[in-house]
Amino acid sequence: MQRLPLTFDKATRISQCLELAVLLEVGADKPGNVNLVVGFEGTNHAHFFASAVAAAPYFKVAAERGVAVSKGEISVADVGVGLIIRDCVTEISAWQSGGNTLLGTVILFSPLAVAAGMTWTEKDVFDVSVLRQNLKRVVEATTHEDAVAVYEAVKIAKPSGLGEAPDLDVNDPNSVKRILSEKIPLYKVFEIAASYDMVCAEWVNNYPVTFELAYPSLMRHIKEDGGLDTAIIHAFLTVLAMHPDTFIARKVGLEKAREVSRMAGDVLKNGGLKTALGKAKLHEFDAMLRQKSNQFNPGTTADIIAAAIAISLLGGYRP
Repeated sequence: MQRLPLTFDKATRISQCLELAVLLEVGADKPGNVNLVVGFEGTNHAHFFASAVAAAPYFKVAAERGVAVSKGEISVADVGVGLIIRDCVTEISAWQSGGNTLLGTVILFSPLAVAAGMTWTEKDVFDVSVLRQNLKRVVEATTHEDAVAVYEAVKIAKPSGLGEAPDLDVNDPNSVKRILSEKIPLYKVFEIAASYDMVCAEWVNNYPVTFELAYPSLMRHIKEDGGLDTAIIHAFLTVLAMHPDTFIARKVGLEKAREVSRMAGDVLKNGGLKTALGKAKLHEFDAMLRQKSNQFNPGTTADIIAAAIAISLLGGYRP
């Protein structure tokens, strides 16, 4: 059978990988998160699906700019990561009524898309280690204009559990004035927030949890367990067990977040989805996380897992 003569450029492929990563992450039955069966009040899987579709064109723009950097057409400082994040979040908000769905994921994915565009060679060779090197270049080259744009994105998304930051609080009008007058780049802003926000910590430390724990755990479980959903859930539990979720910590305190991590570790110790006891423990864990209006939703962990899935797809894995 003759195939249609379709052609896809690198930026299109990258955006497809990132869009699919969002869909696969939402589709997996991770404890305490929105999935195909269970949602939150006012937010369900359809809102995330719409968000993925809305975000894809901006992932493509980010990848195109990464390609332009690799060709020497623009500098990495001229990419405008913050503007991409802001405009992507704006479009997501216009496409669905479920509130903040992908802010953390978009913040992680936007520089990842740029770095992927810088990495993918003409021979379609994709080296994950080179991707990480390029990612470091992208985030460290961000500007104060990027910082202001991300502050605007946060105000558009209105994420829960923001709390009050010790410095450059996003809700303080003087923060933007300082960023502009002192020319504080986005990377430096995220350095301040890294102590209490894992997404920011990933940015300023070259995505250590994503590349060194979540991604290898995901790929190992794909090989060992066979099923992608099982692998995603086990990788999710692995990250959560080792790193208390900062979204939970901001809402209900660090000790509660650590308690959630201990419970995730207990599920894994009992076999996770591989044993009857592990499945029972996982069901109990999920029920606990969904109490009190989903205050224990491990949303930041979900963002990290989405990034790990994206890297696996960029690297050639296909479900």
